[in-house]
Amino acid sequence: MARLVLDRLGKTYAGGVEAVRGVSLDVPDGAFCVLVGPSGCGKSTVLRMIAGLETVTAGAISIGERVVNDVEPAERDIAMVFQNYALYPHMRVYDNLAYGLRNRGTPKAEIETRVREAARMLGLGDLLTRYPRQLSGGQRQRVAMGRAIVRKPQVFLFDEPLSNLDAKLRVQMRVEIRRLQRQLGVTTVYVTHDQVEAMTMADRLVVMNAGRIEQVGTPLEIYRRPETRYVATFMGAPPMNILPGEAAAEGVRLAGALFPARHGLPPGRPVEIGLRPEALRLAADGLPFRAAFAEELGATRLLHGELAGAPLVVQVPAGPEPAEGASVSLALDPADLHLFDPDSGRRIGGG
Repeated sequence: MARLVLDRLGKTYAGGVEAVRGVSLDVPDGAFCVLVGPSGCGKSTVLRMIAGLETVTAGAISIGERVVNDVEPAERDIAMVFQNYALYPHMRVYDNLAYGLRNRGTPKAEIETRVREAARMLGLGDLLTRYPRQLSGGQRQRVAMGRAIVRKPQVFLFDEPLSNLDAKLRVQMRVEIRRLQRQLGVTTVYVTHDQVEAMTMADRLVVMNAGRIEQVGTPLEIYRRPETRYVATFMGAPPMNILPGEAAAEGVRLAGALFPARHGLPPGRPVEIGLRPEALRLAADGLPFRAAFAEELGATRLLHGELAGAPLVVQVPAGPEPAEGASVSLALDPADLHLFDPDSGRRIGGG
């Protein structure tokens, strides 16, 4: 186990394309850190630089007390789990698990102990004589995880390991991965584009955009207080509503209604107002809203419409009311308002 530190990490490809720009991150010993963001944001490039599969063009990577920029991947004491499992198809499960240890010259008795222990932890004991082609997707991913576990590395790296699994199995596997990480206590960096995966698994969540870190924090910190419009709309399902408003002496105006808020802006200054769908509620009197159509989710319902000329989604308890096309009123707690600068996208004040 070890602390992982990235210090102003950068990656520039031929032609001057910057994939990663000044990424600094401190992952404490034993933490589960998730890098999340859309395709092309640089998260997998960061992971591959940590693994030594991509060269570093700026900054430094430290594992424990050692800078590893120029250390070969095999000497970094990391183990990586890939999206495509990367199993040897001609080897049985046991040999897939044992392969890396054999290459390192690990004594046979120790290999046996480690493989059996990993198989027990992952429920693979009855599958050790099978070939990868005889396994389900979830079983193959368990073998890939087992191959990492037997190494007993200082750092685990996961590169979108659940992308190829169906929705139900993804839920099961993310619980399994988190349980195992807590049991083993190994520092872990996990890359995903799925913000639900990120929210449910991370101790420390890193939201990336265009090669840079937008925000670092616990999942709840990032969800409750996004520092940029990008983070606000990326984290959350359904995403945060962004509505046009303006500053007033006493707060902000939204659709003609005044709400108290701290911002320090001159009256009349345009602002963007962020509202989570679950922060809005149906009321006898409030903001006018027409529920153009609804999505049924079982326990809840999503009402889609417009407010102040912008799309709005409201999450309400399941039920037949209001009917599609009905006009209703919406109420909100001013404490649930998030204010953003329309130009920079940065958070404004305490709202």
